[in-house]
Amino acid sequence: MILDLSDDAEEFGHQALRAFESAGGDELLQQAEAKPDARQGLVGPVLDGLGAWDLDPRSDADALEAAAALCRSAGYWALPYPVAERLARPTDLDVDGLIVVADGTPEAALAGLDLRWAAVTLDGTRSTVTRLGATGPAFTTALDLVEIDAQGAGDVALGLVLGSWTLLGLLDRAVDLTVAHVSLRKQFGQTLSSFQGVQFQLTDAEVERSGVDILAKHALWGLTRHDTTEVVDDALALRLAAIEAAEVVFRVCHQLHGAVGFCDETTLSWLSRHSQPLRRLPFGISTTRDILTRRVGRRGLTGLFS
Repeated sequence: MILDLSDDAEEFGHQALRAFESAGGDELLQQAEAKPDARQGLVGPVLDGLGAWDLDPRSDADALEAAAALCRSAGYWALPYPVAERLARPTDLDVDGLIVVADGTPEAALAGLDLRWAAVTLDGTRSTVTRLGATGPAFTTALDLVEIDAQGAGDVALGLVLGSWTLLGLLDRAVDLTVAHVSLRKQFGQTLSSFQGVQFQLTDAEVERSGVDILAKHALWGLTRHDTTEVVDDALALRLAAIEAAEVVFRVCHQLHGAVGFCDETTLSWLSRHSQPLRRLPFGISTTRDILTRRVGRRGLTGLFS
């Protein structure tokens, strides 16, 4: 079992970070929220320049690692574009991307994008997206679907794992921003970072974030080495760990920022708001836990999740 990305994948992720920063960084999200129809024009050329759509994560292990690194970098800047969903596109359908959706109320953060989408439910039922509903918070919209087939069992794990890598990037940034904030902000003549209570809170957040880091690498490794059932179980376990960690990380980061952390003048506020689709869709923390419990039962998880 290898729990480190290759040097090439790591370098690709670093290059993506720099490219997103040069293209506008945090301003990309602000501009896209003001004009959702501009999302493709703002972000598309940067991803094209990186060669993002040349990656084939389904058949090439090196490309899979590069795709994960790209998703993490996109999450770090809360890039207003469904990078993981585009990378998860099925090769046997004429579509631009794939979304994992819930059975009853399919939703996704696709507002403003004129692309062809496929959707897959946890049982492997695949559909095409025929229409987007009204735009909600953080680009979310309801989806109208037309069923195609039930051949998507292998699509579910890839979609869930790459989405979790995007959420991991958001957690990276939230922790980095908070460390910088408490290192500069002073109270009673000392920086906030010198207070033991602040250090304990940051440690809690970092333990959660670093735990997701390891689980994300394990789930990525497992995508090419296990049968479909185990891979989906691992992907669900990763998703559960990631959204549980997000609850802790964003709670700590908001607490340490204080009231300013909820104002749009603070980057953390934008990150927190636009992390919601990743944390809530296709299903939130309680539903994810229930699904995973029903799937593994008394058998339990294999490998690192045992």
